[in-house]
This record gives sequence, structure tokens and C-alpha cells, in this order.
Amino acid sequence: MSSCKNLRIVDNFYQTSAFFPMPTILIGTLDEKGNTSFGSYSLRFPYYIAGKDYYAIILECRNSSNICKGILRTGKCSLNFIPDNKKYFKEAVRLGFPGDTPEEKMKGCIFHLEDGLRKESDPKGNYPKVISEAFQVFECTWIKELDNAQDDKVLEEYNGPFHNFNGITSPHGAHFILKIDKILMKEKYYNTIINGVKANGFPNVPVDYGYRDSTNFWCSRHKKPFKEPIPEHEVDIQSVKYAANRADDVVKFSDDACQMMVKIPRVFLTMVLKGCVKWAKENNCTLITSKEMKIINDKRAKEKDNK
Repeated sequence: MSSCKNLRIVDNFYQTSAFFPMPTILIGTLDEKGNTSFGSYSLRFPYYIAGKDYYAIILECRNSSNICKGILRTGKCSLNFIPDNKKYFKEAVRLGFPGDTPEEKMKGCIFHLEDGLRKESDPKGNYPKVISEAFQVFECTWIKELDNAQDDKVLEEYNGPFHNFNGITSPHGAHFILKIDKILMKEKYYNTIINGVKANGFPNVPVDYGYRDSTNFWCSRHKKPFKEPIPEHEVDIQSVKYAANRADDVVKFSDDACQMMVKIPRVFLTMVLKGCVKWAKENNCTLITSKEMKIINDKRAKEKDNK
């Protein structure tokens, strides 16, 4: 017999029927006057993470919200990840209150705003501003053509037909597949990603649990992260060489290159080899040695060279 109780699943199950930790973010969109306003939303998750020519996340929100209306109008938004600070969380709760107009939300807003990188590359364009206090920001564009959502407009009420996963998806809900155009990162955390992750290089990331009762929003404080080494589980070198020799008719792998792949889980080996072959052909290389493997493995090599 199970040691757990069977909890009935109801609307907004992630907050009414579960404890579901989420990042605390403020989403910036443009109102009808072209001014930036912010709303609090945690329901955003990675969507396209590899294999496409772009990267994307999915955002879920009420279709009556200012966030939804702003994205429907302009297709642009900024996702601002705020650090662990009680004052900031209190402001996020205020900005998340439904029903207020963009002007009411932004009156007395404690955050400082600045232009993002998209404005820098397109000075004549109008883009949502970003929050200076955020430790990272995603500047995004809605991919409205997915699920044929390009004709969705701001309405007072939606009666269908509804889309499956992008645009207006129900009488009360909306989903947006957002292409990540730019990731803005504070210098300290940028250096952590580029030069190697250490515990003291992580931002102070709060975790919120969304709305849970009629009185409060709940958030947990950041604690210093700890690490747990990945278990040693090497693939036999002969297995790697066997697969590498059959990866391509032209591109070949040296023994020292194969040795560098023995710790790759077997289920990912073919995918890794294909990626190596693709890199080799793009760089006119027919023999991948440990030297080339180091370059391939260092996804941040160009950024390091430009520092």
C-alpha cells in the first residue's frame, strides 16, 4: 500500500495540487503607448534546446493579462531573472496582481530600467527595456507562425477555435513559443560560465511556489549550491573506436581523440560523433585528434578568445 495520499488534481494544478518550484521572473512587454511594463510569471520552460537553428522557451499565461496582450501586439518581450531579495520579491508580488493597468503597475516601480542588447543593435526599433537589477535577461521574439497563431489578436473574450500549443489555447489561457534572441548576463556570472563554474560564482536565485492560498505568495531563500561528482562510467575504448571509424567515410578519429570520449554515456555517443563530424567538415578537417576535440568540447572558445 502506498504511503502517500491521493490528492485531487484541480485547475492550476502546479500550485493548487503540488509543490512545484519555479524561477522568479518579471516579463517586460510594450503597452499600447510603446512603454515598458512588467508582470510576474514563473511558468516558462525550455522548449527547443538543441538541433534547431535557434533556441526557444515556452511561456504560459492568462490570455487576459497585460503580458499576453503585449506579446500579441508586438511579439517582443524580456524575461528578467531577479535575485534573492525580499524587497524585490515583494515588488514582484505587487507587479503580479491581476487587473491593474500597465500604468498602475509601473507607478512607483522600484526597479531601474535600461535598454537591452536588441536596442543596441537596432537603435530605431522599440523593444521592452530590461531590469538593471536582474542577474540575467532573455530578450525574446514570439514565433507566431507555429501552430498557425499569426492571426491571433487582442480580444476581450476568446471563444475558439483554439490552438494546441502556441497563441490562444483556451478561453482563459495562452502559450507563447519564444525565440531567445539574446541572453544578457551580469559580468560576474558571465565569467563563471565562461571560465568554469564554482559555488561562489552562482547568482542568488530565489525559488517561488506560486499562488498557494488566498493570502500569500511563497518564496524560498537562496542557499549556497553544492556539487556532486558525476559517477565514473567509462565506455570501453574499443567500442568508441568502432563507432568512430563508422561515423563518416572521410572524417576519421585518432586514438587519443577516442580516448577523450570514453566517459560519454553510450546513448549519446552517436550524437556526439555526428557533431564532431559536422564540425570537421565545416573546418576542412579530415582527422580529428585530441587537439580538435578540445576545440569542439569548448563551446565557449570564441567568447574566451574575444575577452
